Amino acid sequence: MIDHMGIEVSDYKKSVDFYCKALAPLGYELLMEVQGFAGFGRKGEGHAIATFWLHQGNKPSGSAHIAFSAQDRGSVDAFHEATMTAGGRDHGAPGVREIYHPNYYGAFVLDPDGHNIEAVCHKES
Repeated sequence: MIDHMGIEVSDYKKSVDFYCKALAPLGYELLMEVQGFAGFGRKGEGHAIATFWLHQGNKPSGSAHIAFSAQDRGSVDAFHEATMTAGGRDHGAPGVREIYHPNYYGAFVLDPDGHNIEAVCHKES
């Protein structure tokens, strides 16, 4: 449904560094920087498309919740560890969230601007 999305950040360099570390375990990387925007995505199938963008703002308004797809539960665990090392704040340790469905395995972290980011795997174990 969604092709790409972006969020405003208060410290562009700090956020780019944070997301480079946070998204690496999920196979996402910084693909391009264009006129003050940083685009992240996965390389593959002969092309690379940035689907998640950061942009410098004066005062990010509100907070966003963004869930990144993980290939397996180990990637969710690695995402959580990477974000903690990169300066994120724990907002829900890796684990099954049966309230959503029996195989929903996710981890929640607050980024440097307080955006609630998540890695989620929907596969059984």
